[in-house]
Amino acid sequence: MKRLFAAIKIHPSARYISLFDEISLSLKHERIKWVEPENVHLTLKFFGETDEAKIPAIRLAIEAAVAQSKSFTLKIANTGIFGSRYDPKVLWFGIEKQYELESLAQNIFTELAKYGWEQDRQNFVPHLTIGRIRELKDKPLFQKIIGKYNTFEIQEENVTEVILYESILRREGPLYVIVFTAVL
Repeated sequence: MKRLFAAIKIHPSARYISLFDEISLSLKHERIKWVEPENVHLTLKFFGETDEAKIPAIRLAIEAAVAQSKSFTLKIANTGIFGSRYDPKVLWFGIEKQYELESLAQNIFTELAKYGWEQDRQNFVPHLTIGRIRELKDKPLFQKIIGKYNTFEIQEENVTEVILYESILRREGPLYVIVFTAVL
């Protein structure tokens, strides 16, 4: 069994790293598990623990979906949270709505369905997780700090491939290993 997910790799710009550092430093008093910039990605489909025998079908589905798409540019902007204002769980950088990304994601869901994977119940909400909130000591201050960044343009990313990763969970943080790459 391998813990798998399909994603678009993000290559953090100097601006991305600067904003990330500024936000994480401003919130250093809170218990937040930060995603290292070198691990940042846009998840298209999380498979979880998957039998290795299913990897060829995943590959066929992703390659078929990618063949229907062409390369495009993502715009990364704004910050936000998942969870409620009173109980936030995830801190993220947003992805501006874009037809090419929505189409790619839908094509992946459609192709995977041919091999038995049902589409997730939740809508596809493109985002880059930058931190997982464990506990907040000062929620009003957290809201104030995050509010300063909710309308920032962060960077653009040229998307030319979809990667299937294996996620190996370790005490020092996850290790992402490329299983295969499908080029748009």
